[in-house]
Parts: sequence; structure tokens; C-alpha cells
Amino acid sequence: MDSLRLRFPRLFGPPSVPRLNAPLPVLSPLSTSIQLGLSKIEVASRLQRFFSEVRRNHLFIRGGIPNVHNQSAEHTVLEENIAPMLEIDPPFKSSPGKAFPLGASVVEDGVNFAIFSQNATSVTLCLSVHGSVHNEEVRNGMIEVKLDAQVNKTGDIWHVCVEGLPDSGVLYGYHVDGPREWDKGHRFDSSVVLLDPYAKLVVGRKFFGDATDKVSQFLGTFDFCSLPFDWGPDYKLPNIPETDLVIYEMSLRSFTADESSGLDSSICGSYLGVIEKIPHLVELGINAVELLPVFEFDELEFKRFPNPRDHMINTWGYSTMNFFAPMSRYASAASGALGASQEFKQMVKALHNAGIEVILDVVYNHTNEADDEHPYTTSFRGIDNKVYYMMNFDNKAELLNFAGCGNTLNCNHPVVMELVLDSLRHWVKEYHVDGFRFDLASVLCRGTDGAPLNAPPLIKAIAKDPALSRCKIIAEPWDCAGLYLVGSFPNWDRWAEWNGKYRDDIRRFIKGDPGMKGTFATRISGSADLYQVNKRKPYHSINFVIAHDGFSLYDLVSYNNKHNEANGEKGRDGCNDNFSWNCGFEGETDDVNINSLRARQMKNFHVALMISQGTPMMLMGDEYGHTRYGNNNSYGHDTFLNHFQWKQLEAKKGSHFRFFSEMIKFRHNHPILRRDRFLGKNDVTWHEDNWGNPESKFLAFTLRDDKFGNDIYLAFNAHDYFVKAAMPAPPHKKQWHRVIDTNLESPDDFVREGVPFSKDTYSLAPYSSVLMEAKP
Repeated sequence: MDSLRLRFPRLFGPPSVPRLNAPLPVLSPLSTSIQLGLSKIEVASRLQRFFSEVRRNHLFIRGGIPNVHNQSAEHTVLEENIAPMLEIDPPFKSSPGKAFPLGASVVEDGVNFAIFSQNATSVTLCLSVHGSVHNEEVRNGMIEVKLDAQVNKTGDIWHVCVEGLPDSGVLYGYHVDGPREWDKGHRFDSSVVLLDPYAKLVVGRKFFGDATDKVSQFLGTFDFCSLPFDWGPDYKLPNIPETDLVIYEMSLRSFTADESSGLDSSICGSYLGVIEKIPHLVELGINAVELLPVFEFDELEFKRFPNPRDHMINTWGYSTMNFFAPMSRYASAASGALGASQEFKQMVKALHNAGIEVILDVVYNHTNEADDEHPYTTSFRGIDNKVYYMMNFDNKAELLNFAGCGNTLNCNHPVVMELVLDSLRHWVKEYHVDGFRFDLASVLCRGTDGAPLNAPPLIKAIAKDPALSRCKIIAEPWDCAGLYLVGSFPNWDRWAEWNGKYRDDIRRFIKGDPGMKGTFATRISGSADLYQVNKRKPYHSINFVIAHDGFSLYDLVSYNNKHNEANGEKGRDGCNDNFSWNCGFEGETDDVNINSLRARQMKNFHVALMISQGTPMMLMGDEYGHTRYGNNNSYGHDTFLNHFQWKQLEAKKGSHFRFFSEMIKFRHNHPILRRDRFLGKNDVTWHEDNWGNPESKFLAFTLRDDKFGNDIYLAFNAHDYFVKAAMPAPPHKKQWHRVIDTNLESPDDFVREGVPFSKDTYSLAPYSSVLMEAKP
């Protein structure tokens, strides 16, 4: 076993002064002492401050303060021509360790480190030991433990146990070297300190978006001394049935980052900030939040080199650096990795206590390490590129790019598949999350060569894993290379899907496209054409009109075209097929009639979403009409474009927000809107004999309640003229009560108890919808 080298260059001299290191003896394969070679020291007081700091921060917790020969060095100015050697006898010793578990784990003899690399020829553990995980002076000097392949390797796993380490506050990473054979898929670079893929906590920069720290080193850390998190004696998981879910997709940071949130600046944009705004979520009526990525990512990745996007900050987080660690800069007051872990649990606990489940948007299709043209080597690439990424070996082992971000994770490789499963289990067991939405999940259906698989091992393993059995699992069933699997995603009767066809078809009907009536009826009925197979249910269709990428709901009715100039790519980015309609004017206007039509259309979309069979999902901010001013790809703006505007919410509380909240609660209170089976002929009556006319844009139907007779009548008019609809007879001893007419002003647009209606016809205004409920 090679000895450990401890270096503190910032303490003992500037970089221009060479260090004089004496050879260190190898004592035995099982134990190692440490000696320290010192450069020229100008003033002894610097040493005195250093050793005082060591004592103050308990640098060597288990072994006490190291013995320093020549104690006079603490008090005497050393001569210029003398380069003395101070020998330190610290308690760090190493033993071979064990191969499992991967990552850092506490064992009886110390801390065990284990990392997989099939193709590495050399692995060195790098340690920075200090009482504070944010101390910058020790980041530039690290203890190095060079692993011996004959002693510290089992199969393809390199491992070592280090004694005497503190139970927390240690930063660690790896130097990994191997073949320099690019065309065979290797990208080793032994000069880079690499982040452990299995690090449970990650330390990086302190503050989100701090451009003065854009090249911050990301290192793993651990905490083996804190008490287990107190979930509380009355705590329980919500376990909401899938039939009852109403999902709220949200960016954790953007939810409270704006000063209009009224929160203390120390918790704006944080896990704790979400807790403060739970009353809003409860008032809205949703019962599940789907959080945009909260795994550790580098928000300043666009600033690494000059490029058209270097003015932006990655605020959505679709660029994962580590699959186990919560985003440290979402913690409050720069409390770092440990704070992030604790505060994430506090947030989950608070949401659960409010009856709200937590679903994580997870990105296992690619990582932050980009492509070969502009590589950003932080972890997987330098540890074993050939294993972790898909490559085209017929073309100089170039990285395959099915995710549109430069690389594609090799998810169905056995080692990578286990990494993904271990990550998911960790979030369920450690953080109590309730489910996952898998970004570009079709990538997970590709083999190691990129070819689509009929029965992808990872997709099956997730569906069958006992630890994930209670979780909601949702696929975004497409990727950036054309593998579109909406309705045909390999599912094992468990996987739900983002229904992209629902989004497009609802948009087209509501805005008045011809020939969409039949398709609209199919979508709001649960998309049986897509999901009525085997044991799949209507709730396996995640219905949405709006999601984070694309137009907001307000922009969907205010812009015909995307306006992405602020992104720096001359409008080339973002989707072109938005199926939007500006209602007569592009962008902001003072025209009362246009603004009234836009408000009506937003309500129409929300009504259609909430009465559809399946699981509805809405986007944060749509409850007050958030605008991004036509930008349909706002991932890089940590500004008002993405930030929730709380003052705007207050201005819309009695009108737009009220309607949206009441509509959600109406769905919760009416089981016939959320069946666990597809509609049969006795469940719905279509008041329609004009299905084949492409110019017909009016649809009316009655959902039947055989148990209580509380039938619901619905009508949608996407024509630009009034339609006089013949009303069906209400059930026996019941009368129709108008609950919704989107053409009316608030509060008449939604009357919870209903307004009695007994006429034979109802006149629907252009671009409006009506809902009536049968009551005694």
C-alpha cells in the first residue's frame, strides 16, 4: 500500500514555491503512517494559527492532535535557506476495506470507500479533512490514498478503509487513470478529482447562481454522526390512490425565489420556502407536487466557456451530476449538503402532513458531462466512460446523443442499471418520496448500442422492485431521437405515461381546429385507444395541457409563435408545434374583448383537464395566469420568467385562482370524474349525431352516476358563434343545476352549489364550456 501524502500548499507557500517532499516509507499493506514535507515558511505564526485551527475544529477526532517534532517551529521564524521536515504522526491508517456497499460507509474500523471502474488501471482516493465542509483552504490540499490493485480491488470494484476519519465534514473524491485509447471509448484524465457516483451528499458552491464561484469543485461528503431524522410519532405516508391524484408540476427554486413571496431572503428558493407556501397548495386543492429535478446539478454549466448561452443559469436542473444527493443550493442560508438533506426531509414531512405527495422528476437519460467537443468531466466520464455512456464504436467511439444534451447514459448496462435502482431506493427509503417522473424515459428503453428493446431490463426492474412497489412511476414516453412510445411504453401494468397526444388534441379542439371533436371525446374519456390493454387503467394516462417545457397556459392563448430570443440561440430552440392561438393579437394587449376571450379559453382548458378520466397535471403559476412572454423554453432564466409571482396571485385570488381552485375541488368531490375503469356504454351518453362533420366543433355529453343519480352534463363550444344546445332530461326527481359557465364573470362562472336550471335549451357562447349537475 502506498503511503498517504498530505498537502497544504495554500498554508505553507504560494504555488510558485516548490514543495520539498521526502519519500514516504511503506510500512505494510494494512497500515500506513503519514509524513509531511514542508516548503519554506515565512512566518511561524502561520503554523501557530494552523495548529490552533486543527485543535479547534477537531481535525483528527479519533486520534487526538498529531505529534509535532521540533515544536519551536511554532514560535521561531525559519531561515530562508532552510527547508525543514516536520513529521506528523496522525491517526489515519488504511486497510483493504470491502467492495460493498458502493460509496462511503461507516464500518467498525473506520470509513469504507468503494467505487466501480472496470477499465481503470489506477485509482487514488482524495480526502479533505476539516471541521467545516466549506473551508476553501483545505480544498486545494488533499490527502491522497493510492489504491493497490492487488490489495484494494475485488472484481471491478476498488475499495479501501481509512481509520481515524471524522464521522462528518470530510470531503472526498477520486483520481482515476486508465487507457488513453479514445477510439475504444476511454476518457480517463488522472488530473481531475472525480465525484463518487454513490456519494449521498455533495458539496459544491455555497450560493445558487454565484458566478464568482463558477468553477467550484464538487466533492462527496458524508454524515455518520447525526441522529436519524425525526419523522414524528403521528407521521404517515399519504398513500393517495392513483385515481385521486391531482398533480402540480413545479420548480422548487422558482416557487419562492421571487421577493414577492414575502419570505426571508435566507429561505427564498429553498426547501424551507416550499414549507412556508404549503397553505397555498392546500387552498388550490392539489394533492401531489411533481418537483423539477432536485438532484445535485451545476446551474452554472453554461458559463464554462464562451457560447450563445453563457448569460444563462440552468434553473430547471435537467443536468444531473449525482443521483443520490439533494441539490445543496436549495438549502436555506447556504447551509450546504447536510442542511439540504435535513431540510428536504422537513419539506417532505410537512407536505405529507398536509396530505400532499412528493413526486420527483428524475433524469437518468443523460448527465451534466456534455459531449466530447466541450466535455465537463466531473464523475462518470472520468471513472469509466465506456461503461456509463452509449457510444458509436464504428465512428471513433463518439458519444451517442438520444437526449439532446451531448451524452446518453448507458442505462441497461448491468452496473448502470443497478446504480439507477440504488438511487431510486435511496430516495424512497431515506427521503420518503412517493414517486418518480422519468425524463425522456424512452432512452431507458434502449440497449447498450442504442437500439430500442422490447422488454428493457431497467424498466421491468423498476416496475418489479419491492422497495418501489408503493411508488407512482411515470414515463415521459419519448426521447430526442424519435422513439415515441405514447400508449406503447413497456409498462408491466404499472407505468403511467405523460400523454402527449392528450396535450396536443385538447389544445387543437379548444382553439377551434376542425375535425377534432371525435378525438377530443376520446381523450377526455381516458384515451382508451392508447391505454385499454391488459390491466392498464385510465389513471395510467397523465393528462396535461401545460408542462414546464412549452408555453404557460396564459401564453398558450396569447401567442401564435414562440419568442425565445432571450435564450441566445436566435429562436432556434424550443418546440415549433405549440397548437396555440393568440385570440387575435400577438402578446400583451389592452383590448378588453381579447383579454376576456383569453380568460375564457384558460378556463375552458382547465375544465377539460379536470373532467377528463385519467390523472390531471397542471403547471405551477397557471392558477394565476403566469406569462413567460412567449418564451417556450425558459430553462436558463432564473428570473421573473420562471419565478412564481405572488403579487399577481393575490390580484387574481377572487377570479382566475378561485375558478381553478373550485374546479379542482369539484373533481375531488365527484368520483365519476375519476373512475378506475374505462367508460362503458352505461357510463356516458353522447348528445351527438354529427361525428363525421369536420366543421362541427361542439360536443355535449352526460356522465351517469348510477349509484346516486348525480349525473353531470358537460358541453364545449369551440365555434366562434353561439350554439343553442338541447338539454337532456335530468334523472328522476332531480333538476339540473348550472355549476360552470366559463362565459360568465366571476363569481358566476363557478357556483359551487349550482344555479337551478329548468329550460329545454342552453345557449353556449363562442369558445365556452358549461357544466351542470343533477340535484334534488
